[in-house]
Amino acid sequence: PQPSISISPEDQYDIESRLHFTLSTDELPEYNVLYQGKQQEDDLHTYVFDVAPKQFQKGKRYFQGRIWVDDHDFQIVKMTGKSVPDIHPKKRGKGDENLFPKFTTYREQVDGKYWFPTYSATDDTLHFFGGDA
Repeated sequence: PQPSISISPEDQYDIESRLHFTLSTDELPEYNVLYQGKQQEDDLHTYVFDVAPKQFQKGKRYFQGRIWVDDHDFQIVKMTGKSVPDIHPKKRGKGDENLFPKFTTYREQVDGKYWFPTYSATDDTLHFFGGDA
């Protein structure tokens, strides 16, 4: 049987670049970053920010969601959100539809210096024209 799920170029890019939700200081000017307050995550004290792209450039992928930044090392320790924009054809059956799940990624400090993604998961339902996945 023909597979009903395929990997698009956008999926491939997300796997290579966005899956662990890297957000560099070079990219920050492209985003609205809103401070939401302080929160404890496990034994860490964090600053919490909502992040969303200021605008969308055609063909470019962005992160939209929430990040938690350690208040000591100022490193991202948790991100939850998704790659945007979702791709919807103008009319049903007219073009490829490409939706993206919401992920949560945790980072842990390694060597007492570097923070690396150690866990990433999704539990999301994508509502395609042809049915849910």
